[in-house]
Amino acid sequence: MPATTNRQTHHRAQGGLILSLCFCVFVLFSITAQGQSAQAPETYPQKTRTFHSAAEFERLTKGQVVIHRSRQYSGSPFADMFGSDSGVVWQRKGESQMRPLQQMPWNEVTVITGGILDFFIGTKRGTVLYRGVQNSFEYFAGQRWLPDDHVTGIGITDDGVVWIETPKGYSRIEYKEMTLADKARAFEERIRARHVRHGLMADSHLRVPGDLSSNQMVSSDNDGLWTAMYVAAECFRYKVTGEAAARDYARQGIQALMRLEEITSIPGFPARSFIKIGEDIQPTDGEWHTTPDGRWRWKGDTSSDEIVGHYYAYAIYYDLVADEKEKEQIRAVVDRITSHIQDHGWHLVDVDGKPTRWGWWAPEEIWNDPDETGLRALHLLSHLRVAHHITGKAKYQTAYEELINKHRYHLLTRNQKINYPGHVNHSDDELAFLSYYPLLLYETDPKLREVYIQSLERSWQVERPERNPLWNFIYAAGTGSKEFDLDNSVLTLRQIPMDLIEWTVRNSHRQDVVIDPAADRFKRAQSLVVLPYDELPVMKWNGNPYRLDGGNDGKSEDDGAYFLLPYWMGRYHKLIGE
Repeated sequence: MPATTNRQTHHRAQGGLILSLCFCVFVLFSITAQGQSAQAPETYPQKTRTFHSAAEFERLTKGQVVIHRSRQYSGSPFADMFGSDSGVVWQRKGESQMRPLQQMPWNEVTVITGGILDFFIGTKRGTVLYRGVQNSFEYFAGQRWLPDDHVTGIGITDDGVVWIETPKGYSRIEYKEMTLADKARAFEERIRARHVRHGLMADSHLRVPGDLSSNQMVSSDNDGLWTAMYVAAECFRYKVTGEAAARDYARQGIQALMRLEEITSIPGFPARSFIKIGEDIQPTDGEWHTTPDGRWRWKGDTSSDEIVGHYYAYAIYYDLVADEKEKEQIRAVVDRITSHIQDHGWHLVDVDGKPTRWGWWAPEEIWNDPDETGLRALHLLSHLRVAHHITGKAKYQTAYEELINKHRYHLLTRNQKINYPGHVNHSDDELAFLSYYPLLLYETDPKLREVYIQSLERSWQVERPERNPLWNFIYAAGTGSKEFDLDNSVLTLRQIPMDLIEWTVRNSHRQDVVIDPAADRFKRAQSLVVLPYDELPVMKWNGNPYRLDGGNDGKSEDDGAYFLLPYWMGRYHKLIGE
C-alpha cells in the first residue's frame, strides 16, 4: 500500500478533532490506550479473550447484554457514526458535514457500537476498536481473538466486557487490570505445565488445534538456546525476588545445558538437543546419534546459536546463582567448550571430525564473509571474555588479545549488522545482543569498551523501531545510557499476548499497513512499521517483527520465556518496576 499522504494525514487529524475536544471526558470502560494505566502506574489493562457458544452466551449473560447489529451508532453525545461496505463516516452532533474515518484496517462494516469516545466497529474481516482521544485503532482478527472474522453483532456490558458475535460463536474480550509481575507469574505457570522436557525448554505441539490439554512436548532445533534464555530469566528473577523456585528452575535448566555437552562424549562439544528413546518423539530433521547405552539420542551439527546460548547462560548463572560446587562444574564445562573451539582452530568440530555448518569463527574465514564478519568477531570475543572470567585461565586472555592485536577483532565488531534489504537475519540480531551483554559486563579496558559500545550503539539504533525490550535493556545495561526507549519496552511487554497458541494471523490485507516493497529473506510480505505485538504472529526474539502473516492454525504453543527474559532482566537492572 502507498505511504500515507499529507492530505490523508490531515483528514486523520480532522477525524480525531471531535474527540480531542473532549480529552478529559470519561473514556469508555475507564481504560486508556495500551501503554498507559487508568489506575496505579504499575497496572495496565491486559486484553484477554475466551470463546463461547450461543447457549453459553445466554447462560453467562442472563439476557442482560444487548447485541447491537446496526451499522449506525448515535450513543455518543459528541458524534454519530455511520458504517457501510466502504468504511465509516462520522458527523458532529448538530452539524451536517460528514467526515470519513481514515485508515481503518478494513472497510466492510457490519456493526458499530461503543460509548462516549471509543467505538467498536465490526467488519467482515475482524473487529476494530477506534480510540477517539488517541485517534488510533486496535485490530482483533483471527482465532487469537475471534472464532470467525465475520462479525455480526457486538455487545458491551456495564463493566466493559465486550461480546463479539460471529457465525461460529461468541468471543468475550475483557481488559483486565494487572501488573507485569502478574503476567510473569502466568507465563511461568505455562512453562512449568507444558514446556519442560528433561530440564530443557520444549516446543509444545497440540494434537488437537487450540486444545492445551492435547499438548505433547517435542525436541526442537535450538533447545540449548531456548533453555539458556530461560535459565537467564530465572537467574534474574532469583536475584530480584529471592524465590527458591526461581533458583531451582534455573538450576534444573543449567544442569540440562551441561547434559547437552556430556551426552555427546566429545569433550567441549554440546548437542543441539537430546531425546529419550521410547519416550520422546523422534524428530525427522537433523543429525541424530545414539548413546552407547542405547537409551538416548542426541542431535549434532550444533550451531553458533547454541554456543552463544551456553556462554550467555553460564555467565549469568555463575555470577548470580551458582554455589561453589556448581561454579566448579561450570568452570570445567566452559573450559572444555572453549578449549575445544580453540584447539580446532576456532571451529566447533562434530563427531565426524568436521566443523559444523555454523560453528566457525577463524580469522581466515570471517574476513572473507562480509555478512558474518562483525557478528562472528563479536561472538568469539564475548566467549573468550566469559571463559577467562569463569576459569581464570591466562590462555583465554592471551587468545583474546591476539585476536584483537593481530586480527583486529575488536574493530570488526563495528561491522555487526550490515545487511541489505531482503536479507536481514533476525536470528543474528538475537545472537549479537546476547553476546554484547557478557562482553560489556566483563570488559574493563576503557578503549575496548569504547569500541564495543560503538558497535552496540550502531546495532541498537538499527533495531530501535522494533520496540524490542530485550535489545533495549541489554543496550541500557551495556552502555549505562538513560535513553533506551523505556516506554516502548514496557508497551511491548504489555502487548505480548497472554494466549501464545500459534493461531494463524493475517495482516497483509489490511488497508492501514504500509507494505515493504522488499520481502523478507524467506520471500514473505513484511511491513515498514512494526504493528502492535498482540496483532502479530507469535514469535520469539529471533523472529521477524515486520512479518505480517504467520501461525499454524493453533497446532502449537510457545513457552513465553521470550517475555520472561526481558522482564526479569529489566527488573534486575532496575530499569522497570513490577
